[in-house]
Amino acid sequence: MAGRRRIVVVEDDADIARLLARFLGVRYDVEVASDGEAGLAILLRPPPPDLVISDVMMPKLNGYLMVRKMRHALTAARPPVIFLTARTRPADVVAGIQSGARHYLMKPLKLDDLDQKVKKILGE
Repeated sequence: MAGRRRIVVVEDDADIARLLARFLGVRYDVEVASDGEAGLAILLRPPPPDLVISDVMMPKLNGYLMVRKMRHALTAARPPVIFLTARTRPADVVAGIQSGARHYLMKPLKLDDLDQKVKKILGE
């Protein structure tokens, strides 16, 4: 559908990725990648998404590094990032924010929390 906002979900757990795609797909165009390298390839392909939702612990390239590489490569349009993770130590949250995340949500995920964050970031 033309005019819909685009969200890229980078999540290695197939069940969570499907849940997010189904939940967000009601209002947004959602593209899913199953690891950090595939996510980075999508993120560097124009046009940039309106939002990135990413796991932290993934094969090939973790979420922190993927976001840092994206931010380094994209000098103009840098999409906001929400990290979803089971890593809950304060140092992990700080690392997520330092790598460029707007929000850091803990797993198990509450879809209402995610929905509120997405709407806030996208100005809805």
